[in-house]
Amino acid sequence: MSLRARITAPEGPGEGGGGRQDGHLVSAYRAKLLEEIDLAEMSALSAAERRSRLERVLGHIISREGPVLSTTERSQLIRRVVDEALGLGVLEPLLEDASITEIMVNGPDQIFVERSGRVEQVPVRFASEEQLMQTIERIVSTVNRRVDESNPMVDARLPSGERVNVIIPPLALTGATLTIRRFPRAYTLHELIGMGTLDEQMLLLLAALVRAKFNVVVSGPTGSGKTTLLNALSGLIPDGERIITVEDAAELQLQQTHVIRLESRPPNVEGKGRITIRDLVRNSLRMRPDRIIVGEVRGGETLDMLQAMSTGHDGSLATVHANSAEDALMRLQTLASMSEVAIPYEALRDQINSAVDCIVQLVRNADGSRRISEIALLDSHGHEAYRIATVCRFDAQPMGADRVVHGRFGYFPLPERIAERLRLASESVPPAFGVAAFPAQLATRAAGYDPHDRPPHDRPPFGRPPHDRPSFDPPSFDPPPFDPRDRR
Repeated sequence: MSLRARITAPEGPGEGGGGRQDGHLVSAYRAKLLEEIDLAEMSALSAAERRSRLERVLGHIISREGPVLSTTERSQLIRRVVDEALGLGVLEPLLEDASITEIMVNGPDQIFVERSGRVEQVPVRFASEEQLMQTIERIVSTVNRRVDESNPMVDARLPSGERVNVIIPPLALTGATLTIRRFPRAYTLHELIGMGTLDEQMLLLLAALVRAKFNVVVSGPTGSGKTTLLNALSGLIPDGERIITVEDAAELQLQQTHVIRLESRPPNVEGKGRITIRDLVRNSLRMRPDRIIVGEVRGGETLDMLQAMSTGHDGSLATVHANSAEDALMRLQTLASMSEVAIPYEALRDQINSAVDCIVQLVRNADGSRRISEIALLDSHGHEAYRIATVCRFDAQPMGADRVVHGRFGYFPLPERIAERLRLASESVPPAFGVAAFPAQLATRAAGYDPHDRPPHDRPPFGRPPHDRPSFDPPSFDPPPFDPRDRR
C-alpha cells in the first residue's frame, strides 16, 4: 500500500478505544498531513527519518491550527496518525512493549497478548474489519506475498524479525486472525539461572557436555522456551568453530564470530521456489561445519540431522516438540520415518542410539514459568531398546496460595561411559552428580517399545520376520526408587 493510500485511508470511530471525536481528529489530520508533505521526498528517506519528519510536520500543523490539547493528548494523536501511515496502527505500541511475547488478534474487536507466560486481553481494537485487513496486507506485502480467498493462510515475517501467521475467512469463522510471535532477546545461562530455569550445578554439567561435543536435543511443548535455551547453550560453544544454523524463521542470535545462518523460504505467489529445512540441512553438510544447529526438526530433515550427528558433526544441537524425554525419542523416530526413504524402525532406533547423547526437557508451569524438568542421557547402544538415564530432575511441590510453582532440583550419578567421554575431552563431572559405580545406582528407565515383543500382526511393516528374531532378550534395567534428596 502506498504512502498516499495509507494516509488517506478511511478510519472508523472508536479506534484503539478512542471516541468519535478522536477518530475525526485522526482522519482530519491525515488529510492535512497529505497536503503538507512531499511524497517523492518522503520515499527517499529511511524509516526512522520518515517517521521523524511526519511527527515534526504534524506537530507544526497542530500548533498552527489547533485544537488545544494537553501534552499527553497531543503525543497520542501524533503517534496514532503516524502509526497508521507508516506502521501497523494500533499494534505498534504492543510491538514496542518488551514484556509482550505474543500478540493474538481475533478479529477487529479482540486483541490478546502474552506477558510472562500469561494470556490477557488488552483494551485496544481495530476500527473495522477493513482496517484489520489493511494491516494484514501491509505485513504480507513486505515479503511479496498476498492473502485473499484463494490464498487464505500466510506465514510472513516483519522487518524487525517477528514471525506472523495470518488466516482469514472463509477459513477463520470469527474474522481475520493475526498471530505475531515475538522473539525475546538472547538470554545468557546465568540470566536463566536467575529466572529459575536451571541452577549452577546443571550449568556446569551442560557446559561440560557442550564443550565435549555431545549431541544435545532440547525438547519441550509449545512456548516452553526451547529456542531461548538453545540460544543460551550455543554460547558455550568455543569460539573459532564453524557453526551453521538452520531455521524456519531466523530466531537464534549466536555471538561467535564464525557463524553461517540459513533460513528456509516459503513458495512464492506461483507456488514455486520453496526451500525446506531438509534442503538446508543437506546443503549445510557440504559447507564443512564443525557443528550444525537446527532450530526445530519437524519432518524428514530429522533423518539428515541424525546422520549428521553420527557421521562426524558431533556437538550439534536441535529442538523438537515433545512432552517428555521418552516422547522426544519416539517423535524423532516418527519424524525420521517421514522422509521419502523407507527405513526400518529398527534402523532408525539404531541411528538415534548412535546420534543422540543428551535430552534436555523443558516444561511450562501453571504459573507461566519455564524450567528444565529433566536432563536425560541416552544410555542405550545399537540394537538395544531406548534406555534413558536421568541425571537431573525438577520435583515440583503442590501449588500454594501464591499460585507460584516451587520445588527443587535433584541430581543422579552419570553412567560410567558418559563420564569416560567427558574425561577424554578434558572435562570433569560436577561433584553434585558423581559417577555410578555399578548400574543399580543409575536412575534409568526404558523408553519406547521393542518391535520384537509385539504380536506378529502388529509389528511395523519393516520388522524382522519371526525366524530372524534373536534367541535372547536384552537385559532389562529397572530404575531404582527415586529419592530427590539422594545425591550419590
